[in-house]
Amino acid sequence: QVQLVESGGGLVQSGGSLRLSCAASGSIFSVNAMGWYRQAPGKERALVAHIPTGGTPTYADSVKGRFTISRDNAKNTVYLQMNKLKPEDTAVYYCYTLMAYSDYSTTYWGQGTQVTVSS
Repeated sequence: QVQLVESGGGLVQSGGSLRLSCAASGSIFSVNAMGWYRQAPGKERALVAHIPTGGTPTYADSVKGRFTISRDNAKNTVYLQMNKLKPEDTAVYYCYTLMAYSDYSTTYWGQGTQVTVSS
């Protein structure tokens, strides 16, 4: 089993910044990718940013130029630097990791962290 622990959420004013962290621990074999989704009230969960191992990050159009995803592979940790936050960024943010084992792959999820942006 793999556990993902998120931190860094909170309340911030419009235009402000937050940095989310997500650390993976447990039976880590091979991480294919890590990333972040978010779910706003009344909406479906949506991809925010994705960073494959050794690859190029991708972002949702709504956050391009404002959010930056990065990884510390030695710590099995993924970060999401969020700048110029807007009220529409308010959501619960979930990190995930795509893990590959010898004969299967699977996705693990964090418990979610609330981000609230006030206008």
